[in-house]
Amino acid sequence: MLHNVCMVSDFFYPNMGGVEEHIFNLSQCLLLQGHKVVVFTHSYGDRVGVRYMTNGLKVYYLPIKTFYNQCILPTMVSSLPLIRYILLREQIHIVHGHSAFSALAHETMMIGRLIGLKTVFTDHSLFGFADVSAIITNKFLEISLADCNHCICVSHIGKENTVLRACVPHDRVSVIPNAVDTTVFTPDPTQRSKNKITIVVVSRLVYRKGIDLLAQIIADMCARYSEVEFLIGGDGVKRWLLEEVIQTFKLENRVRLLGSLEHSQVRDVLVQGHIFLNTSLTEAYCMAIVEAASCGLQVVSTKVGGIPEVLPPELIYLAEPNVPALLNSLEEAISDLRANSVLSPDECHKVVKTLYNWMDITERTEIVYGRIINEPKKKLGKQLQSYVQSGALPFLLVVTLMYLILRSLEWLVPREDIDIAPTYFGVPEKQSKLSRRSSHLKAS
Repeated sequence: MLHNVCMVSDFFYPNMGGVEEHIFNLSQCLLLQGHKVVVFTHSYGDRVGVRYMTNGLKVYYLPIKTFYNQCILPTMVSSLPLIRYILLREQIHIVHGHSAFSALAHETMMIGRLIGLKTVFTDHSLFGFADVSAIITNKFLEISLADCNHCICVSHIGKENTVLRACVPHDRVSVIPNAVDTTVFTPDPTQRSKNKITIVVVSRLVYRKGIDLLAQIIADMCARYSEVEFLIGGDGVKRWLLEEVIQTFKLENRVRLLGSLEHSQVRDVLVQGHIFLNTSLTEAYCMAIVEAASCGLQVVSTKVGGIPEVLPPELIYLAEPNVPALLNSLEEAISDLRANSVLSPDECHKVVKTLYNWMDITERTEIVYGRIINEPKKKLGKQLQSYVQSGALPFLLVVTLMYLILRSLEWLVPREDIDIAPTYFGVPEKQSKLSRRSSHLKAS
């Protein structure tokens, strides 16, 4: 069965990260399978309106300003007419939201449910239960997922975390990991320095990624090993800390800060390294270590979240999230490299290639879509009852207001008066079937 799917998140290109890459790659594979896929995100600078990406992937950069940390302000009603119009114009069947941080994803999913669409949510992160920000985020997530058809987590530890903090029944949560395009992330040992040991870091330079640990590790490793150098890609609010370490210890010739990277540049950076270092304090999956292993690097990483599930022991050195443990793991990796007792880059690539494949991830996602598409439509009373169970009774007023606005729009801008967007791309015979199914749904 073919579907019209709307991928929605505040995080998409030109922004870079694991969520952005996941959405893009999954969308590309769904297009190859004959599904219709559009992406919703907010505007990025002067990038506003409709853009077409590889294979005709249609992206709506909605004219909504960001409020905090690349996320929009969740007003729930101000963008409602525009989002409703586009969902109906594109004849969307399934709204697939990504990232617990994305206010746009939760808002669009809620609008989709109120106009009778199916919703799927993919959680890419882990959260705690004690600090104020986690408590607020968890409650908001519980409200948002109260009426969601199905959830996807990228690791088993991520599933346990989502079930606990969002109070989602475990039978409505599936585990589908990320993947990597192994045809792009290929090893090239000729790019490595023969006289130096290069440690590569590709990460957002923020607290959650353990940049405070990284700063101390750089100072200690450079003092212990004269042949070690660091190559750091990424940007963020903690960049100043790394710059301070470089200036204080006079490491300008041994530590290179490359700044923000395009995804097409990541592989060219990775192949220059011998070891990939990940200092994250929390991770549900961590696609960066899979890309590094696919390029033949030995991975040293903190043992947090879902990371122990991602790579087999011969490809990764796991350490507790503290400086002494990470230093010990780095020294072990360096010792093994010198002794030539690690898998060759080509062998590393072959292992990753057998473990992760985007088409396999797509097929598993299609199973989720097929499972929810024929679920009976809930009436408004049942939907409100779902929100009551979350305990956020004042939120019922917001949902009711959204419903009344949507009913008014059905009169002001009837569905039958909305121009249907033509589909120009995709597998022709599959898209014709999809068009016939969309016409049938509209008629019904």
